[in-house]
This record gives sequence, structure tokens and C-alpha cells, in this order.
Amino acid sequence: MARVCLDYGHGGIDSGAVFNGRYEKDDNLALGLKVAEELRRHDVVVDETRTKDKIVSLKERSDFENKNTYDYFISLHRNASKADKAKGVETYIYNICRKNTKELAEKIQKALTDVGFLDRGVKTANFHVLRETKSPAVLIEVGFIDNPEDNLIFDNKKDEIAKGIAKAILNQLGIEYIEKIQKEDSHNILYRVIAGSFSQKENAEKQVNKLRELGIDAIIVESK
Repeated sequence: MARVCLDYGHGGIDSGAVFNGRYEKDDNLALGLKVAEELRRHDVVVDETRTKDKIVSLKERSDFENKNTYDYFISLHRNASKADKAKGVETYIYNICRKNTKELAEKIQKALTDVGFLDRGVKTANFHVLRETKSPAVLIEVGFIDNPEDNLIFDNKKDEIAKGIAKAILNQLGIEYIEKIQKEDSHNILYRVIAGSFSQKENAEKQVNKLRELGIDAIIVESK
């Protein structure tokens, strides 16, 4: 059975990037939980370095991953620069990377640019969670938190972003994505009451008149 480790950057007193009262740690967690839900729906075992707003050190994150064997380790983040000076999505892998790590990074990158983010490419970096984890690892910077345009995409297309990341991971795992069946909206259902069927129109009219006398609106509908 496929197994992945999801890592939601920052948390607790470590807020990550901050912009106009918006905290990276919250965006990372909110998006990550949606990705986890999509993966679990496809019977992928998902472990998470945190599931609530708490601080987790970099060593604790890599130690958590190293306790088990995973197909992939995926770390979710949001980028930051000078306000309004940069935008787009980029996905990182370690300098010495495996082929399948780069393949996953490219698939995730494409999924996110298809959503609407500017493509900043797949890059290499010496990040702790990429270097110190034993499974193939990628780190995603899902847009710039200090760019209103990126935030608009993030907020309005969060479900689509999560779905795109999940689909990329599933594709890399060789698992076909299955669309989620939407529950029918009960507010759009009409319930009709039938008060008899008659072969003679005269009898049908009598029934309609009786119902109307009782204050019940009724009409005659012909059917074969």
C-alpha cells in the first residue's frame, strides 16, 4: 500500500511568512489537510508532521519521517519576498536528487501552474527537510503570501490546488484519480403529491374541485 508523509511548514510560535495579518503556517495547514483528505480517499496511507497549530522543529520533522518508510515526503509552504515584487509557484528538490523525485516535482509544478500560478520552475536547494529525510522529498512554495494576486488564487482555488497536488502524487504512485461524487442538493428536489388517476376527464375535474374547496391548489396533467 502506498504511503506518504505530508509536512505542513511552520506552526505555533513559528508563524513563517506574515503579510497583512495573514500567517503562512495557517495556509500551509489548511491546504495540507485538504491534500491529505484527497490522498486518503484513494486509500493512500498519509502521516503528517502536524495536524494543528503547533511548533515542530526541523529535526523533529525529519526524525518523524525517518521512523517509517515512505514513498514520498512532501513539504508544503508559501513563499515571500518584498510585497508585490514576486509571484508564482516553485517546487524544490535536494541538490543530489533521485529521478523519481524530480518527476514528482515536475508533475506538482505543472498542476499548480495549470491552476493559474506563474511558473517559477523546479529548483534545487539544501533545505533540511529535503536533505535529512530518507525518502524522495519535495518542498512546494505555493505562491507568494505577500502577493495579492497569488493570495486570490490560493483562496478562491484552494480545493482545486489541493486536488492538483494530490493528482500529481497519485499519478507518480501509479494510482488513478477518481473524481469525488457530489451529493445531490436536496434543496433542488421537488416532491409531487398525486391525489388520484382517472380514465375520464370529468372525474378528474371533480377531484380537482374537491381539492380546491379544501384550499389545496390542484391541476390536471395528462399522461399516457
